[in-house]
Amino acid sequence: MPTAVTTPASLDRELLGIRCRIIELAAALDRIDRSKDSADGDPRIAQIRRSLDILAADEPTRAEQIQMVFSLPYEKGLGIGD
Repeated sequence: MPTAVTTPASLDRELLGIRCRIIELAAALDRIDRSKDSADGDPRIAQIRRSLDILAADEPTRAEQIQMVFSLPYEKGLGIGD
């Protein structure tokens, strides 16, 4: 049976990658903010903001919740077996 990884060990392993991805995200948002027109009202910006709110929460289901923010609603008749 595998042993559980400690929090400090997880942070040691993950911190640099997390830091890199956060900086990449910040840079992308900076580029959007510097664009010549406004992104206000664009539903994609609303998705990003909602996802950041979820990410900042202290819940164990963040990945699932964020995936749902970007998922299209189910439409009956478009899937296999409908």
